[in-house]
Amino acid sequence: MQYFTTGDGLRLAFDETGAGVPMLCLAGLTRNMGDFEPVVERFAPRARIIRLDTRGRGASDHDPDFHNYNVLREGHDALELLDHLGLKRATILGTSRGGMIALVLAAGHADRVAGICLNDIGPVVDPQGLAHIMGYLGERPGYASYDDAAHHLMQAMQARFPGVGHDQWRAYARRLWIETPEGLDLRYDPALRRAVLEQSAAGAMPDLWPLFEATRAIPMALIRGANSDILSRETAAEMCARHPDMIYAEVPDRGHVPFLDEPESIGLIGRFLDRLET
Repeated sequence: MQYFTTGDGLRLAFDETGAGVPMLCLAGLTRNMGDFEPVVERFAPRARIIRLDTRGRGASDHDPDFHNYNVLREGHDALELLDHLGLKRATILGTSRGGMIALVLAAGHADRVAGICLNDIGPVVDPQGLAHIMGYLGERPGYASYDDAAHHLMQAMQARFPGVGHDQWRAYARRLWIETPEGLDLRYDPALRRAVLEQSAAGAMPDLWPLFEATRAIPMALIRGANSDILSRETAAEMCARHPDMIYAEVPDRGHVPFLDEPESIGLIGRFLDRLET
């Protein structure tokens, strides 16, 4: 793990592994670089995989001003990381919130974006999924250990992630939470909840289709969990219609978000890299 300092003085963690096409991995709202371990394991031989812990997540500094937890500031952090590494352009693999950041960068800094692969996110976010996220955002999980979390997640997530076993849920829990003598704790700043609540109170979510339209000249790929409550099948179909060259894969037995270790996810990322390398 390495660190760099942003223009406003935060120390952010990142990791880079492999050689080839630079691929910047941006995680979801409460997630961190650990989610991209399967991508490193599978694709480091053919891509320079750069994983960022966005401000307030993972090993990165928490921001004393929670208002800075927004996609514009987080997109600027991503650009500062590219500058730190001396990279003019990179492909972005963005999961959920990370995909939103990628779309913002495509609209405002297209010259820095060589391609975008979205993991279960699009211009329309299902309110049901948002409500589910707000149900736990910023709250300690209440599990005694990683094994305890895995046991309960197997039951709670069965409808959207059927067939996912104890070991995989334990790996999920290890990436998301910290194990302490008092039980599991958050691996992100709980003030993220205040940021999201204030941003939601500011008004209805703006129309994000113009951001997606800005990707027309950029190589695109999209992964969708078949049971996703964030990205509907209808929105994914509209994205494919508006960007007919976009590579698309739906992952069965996965909700929000696919783990990126599934054959469908691995196959799509491989085909996407093929396109970027030609």
